[in-house]
Amino acid sequence: MNSATVTATLLRRATASTTSKRTLASAAAAAASDEPPAPLRKTALNDLHRELGGDMVPFAGYELPVLYKGGENGGVMKEHLWCRADGKASLFDVSHMGQIRWHGKDRAAFIEKLVVGDIAGLSPGSGLLSLITNDSGGIIDDTVITNAGDFIYMVVNGACKFGDMEHFAQQMKNFDGDVAMEYLEDDMQLLALQGPGAADVVAKMLPSDFNLTQMAFMTGVDVAVDGIEGCRLTR
Repeated sequence: MNSATVTATLLRRATASTTSKRTLASAAAAAASDEPPAPLRKTALNDLHRELGGDMVPFAGYELPVLYKGGENGGVMKEHLWCRADGKASLFDVSHMGQIRWHGKDRAAFIEKLVVGDIAGLSPGSGLLSLITNDSGGIIDDTVITNAGDFIYMVVNGACKFGDMEHFAQQMKNFDGDVAMEYLEDDMQLLALQGPGAADVVAKMLPSDFNLTQMAFMTGVDVAVDGIEGCRLTR
């Protein structure tokens, strides 16, 4: 795919070794159990993926396309080259990732107890790539955190999101302040448009008075995309 509505940008998937061990242990335990595996979740674009020839595979508890079969630009190599060709862009459905909104007047102070980085110092609309750590300073997951004004917006990896939120909930029990965690579940889809032509594709779907060239890296803003209100665009 080379064009679609964009609500946010994906940063690289990275899983710490401690998390990988935990994930492998969980997978091994599930394999040894007599209980049937949980049904795979589906993103809002599942039907479109299938219509376009998506080869659907399990990933982080979701059914997602690993590649698209047939067609002029289908297949791993063609898709790889397309995404990197001048003037081209590719759409990635990353809705399996965990999206969290943090509320409360002490939200920045609380998050700074969980991650590496100056969260309180983020200006409205700006974000950073950070690491979620345990009590010993070990890495649990990586995350992108943005000051969205009325709340702090956090994206975590799909394979780790439930473990991350369990960790957050435990830390909240020991925090004497005003903070609330809102997990967006599968109601808010997350898409990434990548490639040299990504900005040109998105620009065509933004309001005429929106200047994408003035949007700095690692910033985000609420804006209508292709006439759809309630979208958040991150660069």
